[in-house]
Amino acid sequence: MRHRRGTQHRLCGGTILLIREWLAMGMSMGSAAAFMLTGPATKITNLGALKIVLGAKRFALYIAFVMAFSLVTGLIVNLIV
Repeated sequence: MRHRRGTQHRLCGGTILLIREWLAMGMSMGSAAAFMLTGPATKITNLGALKIVLGAKRFALYIAFVMAFSLVTGLIVNLIV
């Protein structure tokens, strides 16, 4: 859905609007990038299905990877920006 000014109004359930406000209040770009990466990867419905499919050990590895990748990405974005 397009807003009157041509900007995207609804995307990712309002995540873009939320992050835009947080950035305006002083959130770092790295934190915003990490938040955007972890959002889809940690939806409760996806996590439930992944745990069933992957099993407990691989599921824990998945969560650890998502956390580590998001942290590293956030740090890199902060260094670049």
